Amino acid sequence: MRSTGHGLPGHLVDFVGALRRHGVSVGPGETVDAARVLAVLDMVHREHVREGLAAALLRRSGQREVFDTLFELYFPAALGAGVSEVDVPRVEDAEDGPVDVDALRDVLADLLRAGDNAALAELARAAVDALGSSGAAGTGVRGASAQPGWSAYQALRVLSPETLLAQILADLREGADDDSEFADEVRRREIRDRIAAFRKMVTDEVRRRSAEVRGRDQVARSAVPTQTEQVEFLSAHAEQLTRLRRTVHPLARRLASRLAVRRRHAKRGELDMRRTLRRSMSTGGVPMRPAYRARRPGRPELVVLCDVSGSVAGFSHFTLLLVQALREQFSKVRVFAFVERADEVTHLFDPGAELSGVMQRVLREADVVAFDGHSDYGGSFGSFAEHWGDAIGPKSSLLVLGDARTNYRDPNLTVLKRLVGQARHAHWLNPEPRRQWGSGDSAALRYADVLPMHECRTAAQLADVVEALLPV
Repeated sequence: MRSTGHGLPGHLVDFVGALRRHGVSVGPGETVDAARVLAVLDMVHREHVREGLAAALLRRSGQREVFDTLFELYFPAALGAGVSEVDVPRVEDAEDGPVDVDALRDVLADLLRAGDNAALAELARAAVDALGSSGAAGTGVRGASAQPGWSAYQALRVLSPETLLAQILADLREGADDDSEFADEVRRREIRDRIAAFRKMVTDEVRRRSAEVRGRDQVARSAVPTQTEQVEFLSAHAEQLTRLRRTVHPLARRLASRLAVRRRHAKRGELDMRRTLRRSMSTGGVPMRPAYRARRPGRPELVVLCDVSGSVAGFSHFTLLLVQALREQFSKVRVFAFVERADEVTHLFDPGAELSGVMQRVLREADVVAFDGHSDYGGSFGSFAEHWGDAIGPKSSLLVLGDARTNYRDPNLTVLKRLVGQARHAHWLNPEPRRQWGSGDSAALRYADVLPMHECRTAAQLADVVEALLPV
């Protein structure tokens, strides 16, 4: 869906299309609601418009960052350099002279101390225009270029707002009534939050100015962050993994509600032909009242074997936290970690256990490394079968987590086949893209011949797989 005109309604359609292209599901009903919001609100009050559109268009957690980034592109705070009441101090008070960086930092410190967000936003626009344009030197001298461009890194490097923290805190302590350590820590965190907000203002301003030159669509492709549930486990950095872990419980609640709906729709068991034929005797052989077998829903036992080596540890950690949040769906859950050999770590994931830093505890306390610390799937399957083989029975579901990269060691398919044969169900969750299965030292395709293997690169994929595997 794309509109090339038609005023504000067409602009809203373009904005909705951009949200859809970046994974935010927006239907016709939400679009109509957003149009009604714009008809009621005054466009001069930009933050009111932002919150109104967010309330109308967003239906799930984790979408706000994408929404805010696109909102800044489609409903910018200004055009071009904009109009700012904050004057950039220059050396020798010349309008076209070099920027007086020290004086500008003093202005920034005053605004951070006061917490004036409106003035900070104006300063961000002025700083980008004066310090972040193409050709601006480290001293703050603005240069010219054939095609204008802007750099948030350049402007923030010159201003270095983080280095103002100690100065601002010292000033605040002088006039404070409470000089306790607690009050000092509160002030420290508040100033850090203001500095982070200013850095975001500068980044947003650079993105807006770049979009005017290069076009919104091109900037959106590279600047809009990936939704948390679409971040790939193997390429996620620490901050993304932290955000992913915060989505565990909302995701578990959503899966549990879906499971409840499935159970309501599956109250009856399979058709009981014998009882149905007996009932039909009273209606001349016509089965007017079908009889169904009584369902005996049982909560199976779950046995999890997870690779905790290298980058796979992030995927394993998230999946184990999800399993822990859904453990009421199972009668019993046992967790085994492995690198070169397996060891049980169920106690680290028991209800009430402290889950912060749990993967570090697994690597520190579990006996999973024998020689060089590289994954040995075959050796791990062998040690698990030797010491805990009886953990898998006819009521057990086996779940293997890992990328199946064996470092060219024996994959030990024989033992895995025996373990899968003992289990009621068995599945393998692999965080690598399917196209990479079987490449290099990957034994994924060989393992996929033994048990079903599912691609789980993102939290969204993992949720779909887990939902399909949950017992009804």
